[in-house]
Amino acid sequence: MADFNRSADTHLIKVVLPKLPDIPLYLKDESTHPSGSLKHRLARSLFLYGLCNGRIGPETPIIEVSSGSTAVSEAYFAKLLGLQFIAVVPVGTAPQKLHQIRFFGGTIEEAEFSQVHQRAHALAAELNGHYMDQFIYAERATDWRGNNNIADSLFCQLAKEEHPVPDWVVMSAGTGGTSATLGRYVRYRPELLEKTQICVVDPENSVFYDSYVTRDTELKIEGSSRIEGIGRPRVEKSFLPEVIDRMINVPDAASIATIHWLEAVLDRKCGGSTGTNVYGALTLMAEMQAAGRKGSVATLICDGGERYLGSYYDPAWIEAEGLDLAPHLDRLEAFTGIGLRHDG
Repeated sequence: MADFNRSADTHLIKVVLPKLPDIPLYLKDESTHPSGSLKHRLARSLFLYGLCNGRIGPETPIIEVSSGSTAVSEAYFAKLLGLQFIAVVPVGTAPQKLHQIRFFGGTIEEAEFSQVHQRAHALAAELNGHYMDQFIYAERATDWRGNNNIADSLFCQLAKEEHPVPDWVVMSAGTGGTSATLGRYVRYRPELLEKTQICVVDPENSVFYDSYVTRDTELKIEGSSRIEGIGRPRVEKSFLPEVIDRMINVPDAASIATIHWLEAVLDRKCGGSTGTNVYGALTLMAEMQAAGRKGSVATLICDGGERYLGSYYDPAWIEAEGLDLAPHLDRLEAFTGIGLRHDG
């Protein structure tokens, strides 16, 4: 696709923090894709997988279950291909994401969280369509060996840095597809495997962390993650614990505190999953410094914060959710040397 040449790469931002001067943080900014998030890469892969496997034809309706970002990206590609796209979203999905799905020509069906997959299967049967099912196919649709996937792009960009092979790459899990790509790529490249480890960070109301610890793939919980796009109530097929080295549980208040802190660092807003990623990365950087180690840590900006002005950046929403950001903001300032700006 021509879109591959236009948007195959994204910028890598280097952040050096006052109290961690020997451990730069690298942020790969996936929010600059045309559809606004890391899921642009996944959507491209899923469409190519469906096309090359004969599951998508010139008039095939496309159906997907998504809390927003994957649906936005798939709507973008469906529009390029002239295909009907229907997103089955959980009730309560951020209005900004629903607007973007519609902007790219998609239509929306809301369903209770526990019923979204059943509704997607039913729609595919009714319309003779193709249910993309990112939660199963994310880990296999992407060529993890190269082809400018997220890992290939990241490590190529790091090649000319002071620490071209990072000590850690940190990623949150929604489908588990991105962490699977990162983990496989590192294991495919012996020069990386000698040093780089993959850490997956998990929010509250998600089973990935407990499944990683217990290796129980049948774990399930009620409810859904407060951090949109990551965390799951069941262990998805695309989550591959064997290719990651560590997991960290990140409280939701810490994730949201981190995006407020990060705004002071970057002068821009990022989504909640980026806060989860960066909080995990900073935790690892603090551990490295305490051990007297130099090196680097890399993670992703998954999407922009404009989609979450009515939630993560709304003081009333934060209060209504019972989240206390202050202790986490204090901790962030203590081990980075940067606090929130207090203008005026």
